[in-house]
Amino acid sequence: MEATAKKGYLSDVEVRILGCLIEKELTTPEYYPLTVNALTNACNQKSNRDPVVMYSQISVEQTVRGMRDKGLIVEVDGAGSRTRKYRHRYRDLTGLSHAETVALVVLMLRGPQTVGEIRGRSGRMHEFDGLEEVTRTLEALHERDPSLVVKLPRQAGRKENRYMHLLAGEPDIDEPAPEPSRAGSALVPEYDERIDKLENEVRELRGEIAALREELKTFRTQFE
Repeated sequence: MEATAKKGYLSDVEVRILGCLIEKELTTPEYYPLTVNALTNACNQKSNRDPVVMYSQISVEQTVRGMRDKGLIVEVDGAGSRTRKYRHRYRDLTGLSHAETVALVVLMLRGPQTVGEIRGRSGRMHEFDGLEEVTRTLEALHERDPSLVVKLPRQAGRKENRYMHLLAGEPDIDEPAPEPSRAGSALVPEYDERIDKLENEVRELRGEIAALREELKTFRTQFE
């Protein structure tokens, strides 16, 4: 069931649509703005999405109309086409920097993420210089009024805290889980970091391949 937006916040569907529009603007500008069909495909991607959803085109179209009425989305005429296309106005409305926008989009499309995961999963949109730049970017998003991200309590078995966007409202945060015992930590930190880096690189490569497939599928639908 599609989540209903809390007062003053976006619904989960609106967050996914907005995130997809921003992502496609940055990764495939040649296919942007997006038609409702292309936007639906972007929302329902199985790669680079968490959670994976299956929105109907009718649901996406209805939500787009509501977002257009809110001023978040603008309808534009497709060059040489009668098909309606849509682009977002989020950066115009918020004045976010490019790095801030990218970090936020990763959270919008992938759910809560660590600093390292954000850096590893944003490469096609922005190359962060390092983890410190990601941290500064997240702090800037948190210090906005209202805050756009929150740092979640560290989970048991995790070395790092995760961050979550606040576009859909404040999350229900449980009490921090107890820290795992030292005896349960068998990996040397430097070795563990290398594993995390390799895993992020593999996920990024898989995501790029899947994204290229989705882009090719979207490109083909324009000629059907």
